[in-house]
Amino acid sequence: MKSIEIYILSGFLGAGKTTFLQKILKEEQKKKKTAVIMNEMGRVSIDSDAVSKKIPLKEILNGCVCCTLSDKLEAQLYELIHQYELDAIYIETTGVAHPVEVLDACLSPYFAEKVNVQSIITLVDANRWSDQHKLRLPLQKLVKEQVKHADVILLNKIDLISEEQLKDIENELRTFNPTATIIPTRFADIDFEVLHKTERKDQAEHEKTHAVKHLHIKSYVHTFSKPINKELFEEFLRTMPDSIYRIKGYIRFTDAQETFLFQYSYGMPLHTKSGINMKNTLVFIGDDLDHGYLQKKLSNLELNSM
Repeated sequence: MKSIEIYILSGFLGAGKTTFLQKILKEEQKKKKTAVIMNEMGRVSIDSDAVSKKIPLKEILNGCVCCTLSDKLEAQLYELIHQYELDAIYIETTGVAHPVEVLDACLSPYFAEKVNVQSIITLVDANRWSDQHKLRLPLQKLVKEQVKHADVILLNKIDLISEEQLKDIENELRTFNPTATIIPTRFADIDFEVLHKTERKDQAEHEKTHAVKHLHIKSYVHTFSKPINKELFEEFLRTMPDSIYRIKGYIRFTDAQETFLFQYSYGMPLHTKSGINMKNTLVFIGDDLDHGYLQKKLSNLELNSM
């Protein structure tokens, strides 16, 4: 019986995993029957809209599949395998997942003979690689672990660095993982045939991490009941502490009719027209988030928006 290929997408928050997933699914749809499992730290889904309605999709929310939700990952994989005739499954992990622990969950005795974990693909934000020292020590270790256990490393956003910086980062990545295929890329554009030619390497020792217990990563979800003032929102963003690594969701402003897809990572906000009408919901991911503080600030923001 033909086995189903599994690809694990790893990489720290904001590295470009969802952008890469969109592009590879568009390519794969031409010749393969694919499915997707998306894991979100928050209790609502944001990135699932990036996946075509034609593609089977399972979502695992409010936790990390590499630790607290590994049993749910097994259950979702089991359902996909038995509900559909598939050639490949892509698992997009949270930015704080350890890829090897996700791999372990993919090798459940319930379906191990029916799947083939083709490769672990780790995306690295080239522009932010040198800022690792600003992260808490456990997170610095996690970023290195994500690189260490990859079969393919996509060194993304190289358009934002110099050629000299690129060489330095590639050399540093090689010290952590001398056997991986390193692909420098802009906007997660690659030759997808490279992925299918990459073989899994033996599973090495890894430092176990738990997104909540060890890294103190938490999420907070906030839904606005009405559009908010754009200037006040931007002022709010300027107060974000370094401990908030990622914000994503949908938002509407008082001066526009459209709903915007909002992304924030490493202090850099970006909003683009989504083309769809969604709830004004934002998901915050960070280190020991103060839920009370965020709730108060965002509620005041909504109250003061005219």
